[in-house]
Amino acid sequence: MVRVAGSVTESVSRQIRRSPQTPTGSIAAVNRTSARLSAIAESATLAVDAKAKALQAKGENVIGFGAGEPDFPTPDNIVEAAVRACRDPKMHKYSPAAGLPALREAIVAKTLRDSGFSCQASQVLVTNGGKHAVFSAFATLCDPGDEVICPAPYWTTYPEVISLAGGVPVVIQTDETNGFKVTIEQLDGALTPQTKALLFVSPDNPSGAVYTPDEVEAIGRWAVDHGVWVLTDEIYEHLVYGDHRFVSMPTVVPELADQCIIVNGVAKTYAMTGWRVGWMIGPADVMKAAVNFQSHSTSNVSNVSQAAALEAVAGDLSAVAMMREAFSRRAVTMHRMLNEIPGVTAIQPQGAFYCYPNVKGLLGRPLGPNGTVCNSTLQLADAILGEAKVAFVPGEAFGTPGYARFSFAMADADMVEGIRRIGDWVNA
Repeated sequence: MVRVAGSVTESVSRQIRRSPQTPTGSIAAVNRTSARLSAIAESATLAVDAKAKALQAKGENVIGFGAGEPDFPTPDNIVEAAVRACRDPKMHKYSPAAGLPALREAIVAKTLRDSGFSCQASQVLVTNGGKHAVFSAFATLCDPGDEVICPAPYWTTYPEVISLAGGVPVVIQTDETNGFKVTIEQLDGALTPQTKALLFVSPDNPSGAVYTPDEVEAIGRWAVDHGVWVLTDEIYEHLVYGDHRFVSMPTVVPELADQCIIVNGVAKTYAMTGWRVGWMIGPADVMKAAVNFQSHSTSNVSNVSQAAALEAVAGDLSAVAMMREAFSRRAVTMHRMLNEIPGVTAIQPQGAFYCYPNVKGLLGRPLGPNGTVCNSTLQLADAILGEAKVAFVPGEAFGTPGYARFSFAMADADMVEGIRRIGDWVNA
């Protein structure tokens, strides 16, 4: 367990502010941004995707496994709803900061339909994507020094937004031996008087793990017993494979509802990553504070995007079923191909659209036609991008060095070619 407290950047910045006579050209001239923002890192997933696209723009034949977004277009009916909204003069004006009333009501109906959780429209805040919902949730919950238990591997943004909100991420390590799932014993070990919340994600990014209903219930009851808030990120709720099943924690543990925030959105389910519509659901007093926060930070989400989201969540799930079938097929293929590479082992993805293999067997030995030796997954990712023209996100970005995230939200042929290139490079 690692507690991520203050940073070196923060300490140095405070010293600079106390020393206004620091000469030009020193660290003061470089450290022009706030310590709070200087301490956060760039999104590793977006950085890898941007690097791959930059090489592609130069004519390089790069295959990118970095970005976590469906490769399918947004369904036509959703696009048409946005077109109609563009032509509606009412959509050209400000709308309520909490979201269009019709969309908030539709989210209530969708949540009851898909997860069995009942709430009121007043408990829903429409946000600028799921990432904004996560930030708003922690900004609403955390006072300085409040601890948030954050199981690793974690999506790269989680610790950063916890810190930005004034909280302290408390990282619990998991690995493939326990299916990348946190245990009650680990939660007990992480609990302190400062513990405010637990971050819970199932299906999980990046591991692809899905907690069983019994496991979800046990963790929910642990949170109730200890008075710990839960932020449950349900963005991948519809992307589960085989016999695995998504369940919403406050549905299986109704007593948790008064200390739980649900985060969700249209990005993954409806192939709408660029539309930037998410939401958070929580107790009325917490949501009132979150709405006030959004009213001063962004005001309303784009009305056109909200109209598209309304069409999505109010409609059927036929397009989702088609995408899930494709992802399920790709998961099987990628899992098999990765395990055929000497030095790589991966568990079968249970949900989301990622494989998260252990690549420690590739470290510390000559690889590729040039005999490149990589001592970390950061170095391995750079070498494979440079020599095999394949981009993936190293495990350091998710708090678990020695692993790598591969998205299979991509064309089948590109996926097969990319894994084949890595295998050929390792075996050269």
